[in-house]
Amino acid sequence: MRAKLEAALNKRWYGGIKPNLMLRLVAFLYEYLNDFRRFLYRGNFLKSVKVSRPVIVVGNFTVGGTGKTPFTIALVNALKARGWRPGVVSRGYGRTMIAPVSVQSDSSTQDCGDEPVLIYQRTQCAIRVDADRVRAAEYLIGQGCTIIIADDGLQHIRLQRDLEIELVDAERKYGNGYILPAGPLREKPRACDFSVFNGALEDDVKARQYGMQLIYGDAEKLNHGEHKALGEFADIKVNAIAGIGHPERFFNALKARGLNIDAISFADHHDYMISDFPDDAPILMTEKDAVKCRGLGLKDAWCVPVYAALNENLFNAIESKLKAMP
Repeated sequence: MRAKLEAALNKRWYGGIKPNLMLRLVAFLYEYLNDFRRFLYRGNFLKSVKVSRPVIVVGNFTVGGTGKTPFTIALVNALKARGWRPGVVSRGYGRTMIAPVSVQSDSSTQDCGDEPVLIYQRTQCAIRVDADRVRAAEYLIGQGCTIIIADDGLQHIRLQRDLEIELVDAERKYGNGYILPAGPLREKPRACDFSVFNGALEDDVKARQYGMQLIYGDAEKLNHGEHKALGEFADIKVNAIAGIGHPERFFNALKARGLNIDAISFADHHDYMISDFPDDAPILMTEKDAVKCRGLGLKDAWCVPVYAALNENLFNAIESKLKAMP
């Protein structure tokens, strides 16, 4: 049901179908409440908090599908290579646990959410999952982190930030330009310190806009560590599974590698069951899906890791801004 709703909304958000009056009225109310919340912070009726270490917020103005998680992984690893000790704060969307938790090697997606588990697996950095981002940041600082990355935090203004990095889908951009639910926007786009366009090839350094390409690696069998080049799946039928914000990007990437896929999409952050998977062909899925499926006992299931390719100029510019701060 949720996947069908997302598909219907996407047709209006990105497909040229104008949202109906009801959606636009709800969007007006949503925008009003959002603006009122920001007014409360600007007027000091609600207090934002500055912590004792630099904070970088990574997020998007649209709903999902911009490549935020691969970018966050690349940013964490770039900062580590430059001598920083980054910690990531996340609300852990979709988790069932309410209490704050630190992600460990054996953490489950039910306790932490799928994206924090994936980021930990790829970076081994400290990650604190907590609905209270200020509390999470202060916890990580207490654990020795020298910089905080707030994952998906553009709209969470209680935690003050030193840098904002916006992720944009270079193809879909802001869709029809409407606020939720009439369009894909969580809030009206505003200037950020850096904008990263997923799918763009060129950088515009003066405008602080940078391109990012997603590079897909060899397939990895879910439970056995076996690797196989994607080209080895080219002459057979493959079931491609994706429960992410923009599943078509994954499906199109597989087709571009010559694969004959049966594309099966689910809602973002879908909680998988064994009955979701056909058993008539090998299964390829995203890493974000794989962290939730390793315990299901799937016999011929593979995940396809994705890596964010970015110009080092972006990370150099980020570090220069950080070092220039008082």
